[in-house]
Amino acid sequence: MVETDKIDQVYLLGIGGIGMSALARYFHFAGKQVSGYDKTPSPLTDELVAEGIPVHFKDDLFLVPSLSEKERTMIIFTPAVPEHFAELAWLRQNNFTILKRSEVLGALSRDKCCLAIAGTHGKTSVTTMTAYLLKESHVDCIAFMGGLSRNYGTNLLLPANDSNLMVAEADEFDRSFLRLFPEMAVITWMDPDHLDIYGTAANLVEAFAIFTGQIREGGVLLYRKGVEIDRSWNTGIHYFSYSASEEADFRAIHIEVKDGAYHFDLESPFGILEGITLHYPGMMNVENLTAAMALALLNGVTGEEIVASVPNYKGVERRFDIRYNDGKRVYIDDYGHHPRELEATIRSVRHLYPGRKITGIFQPHLFTRTRDFVDGFAESLDLLDEALVMEIYPAREEPIPGVDAGMILDKMKLKSKRRCSAMDFPAILDDYKLDILLTLGAGDIDRLVNPIVGYLKGGKDA
Repeated sequence: MVETDKIDQVYLLGIGGIGMSALARYFHFAGKQVSGYDKTPSPLTDELVAEGIPVHFKDDLFLVPSLSEKERTMIIFTPAVPEHFAELAWLRQNNFTILKRSEVLGALSRDKCCLAIAGTHGKTSVTTMTAYLLKESHVDCIAFMGGLSRNYGTNLLLPANDSNLMVAEADEFDRSFLRLFPEMAVITWMDPDHLDIYGTAANLVEAFAIFTGQIREGGVLLYRKGVEIDRSWNTGIHYFSYSASEEADFRAIHIEVKDGAYHFDLESPFGILEGITLHYPGMMNVENLTAAMALALLNGVTGEEIVASVPNYKGVERRFDIRYNDGKRVYIDDYGHHPRELEATIRSVRHLYPGRKITGIFQPHLFTRTRDFVDGFAESLDLLDEALVMEIYPAREEPIPGVDAGMILDKMKLKSKRRCSAMDFPAILDDYKLDILLTLGAGDIDRLVNPIVGYLKGGKDA
């Protein structure tokens, strides 16, 4: 059992990851001596260094800080760190306590009232929305989010009062979410994904069933209407559904788009909550917000607090993130990396900007995911008017023969399609008369965002 209160020093391998950096910030705030390694510098590691957390970027044992008392030192690593990594091997050889991020998050949640948000899509948005609604109410919370909140500029929220609520993004990758035993949980989607971990879609569904079984007695599972939940895994909890399009326990109704915002009411077991205004775009975010409002109401946030706070919600970086809009051209950056996510984002753009031309830049993430969902990627990208497909971001994987960006392009029916690399940007955009531009993907495509914004601000004739 992890006893974080007995730890003085924390060292994180992969500290620049969104989940790892939240833990680094938490332990730094708690007064621990925190430092870490990451493969490359990023805006997030720059922020950590500015906050007083040392970070180095070379696999060099001489750069590891002095770790004197093993029993009072905790090493946290991400599965993205390869087994042959020299620092990890040395720490193991010297018998340090080495834990996965999910194990530490599970330990931190043990004495909290944990609200865990799981699902193959939408969990970061629901997590951030839930944390925002709680934080802006009298209830408050601590929150570990899988993205950077634009309202707070961070992925970690700490309570201003004595709130015992903890909001945590529950990641299905590497079965991480099975470290959590929440009071309440959300399941957004259970589409096949991470088949490199689970092997089959059935195994993934079984993992979500186990997760459901870990909800504490008398707790709550909130699930998106249409997701098939096997209730036999836990008969001692309450089940609620949510939707923005179907009959459900919590349902967004009377949805209208006016002046670029969504206006709707919430129908729920608490009655009808009227006059909700969401300025953050995307129909999928109306549904995500429905889940977040359900959790907020179930945890004592008042309807008046929700109606007052929702208009000021600013979203999450890289989730339908409008980075540029000069009245003629719009540039949106999104983390979508699964066919279902791409489809939802592109359709939301069509809904928000009807009749306009959409140019999309997509970077596939993982060779296995590209191989497993190539048909779905092709179908989703065919919803664009113009498509540029970058080379695959490998992350933790070795190349698979025959699996590359061309595999997707060959399946696409779209006439205006093109293979490209990161080196082509932003100059390649000179070839396009841009109207609505999207960047899509979970790899390092985010490094193109600032150069593209600079290109658009530079007055290029697009």
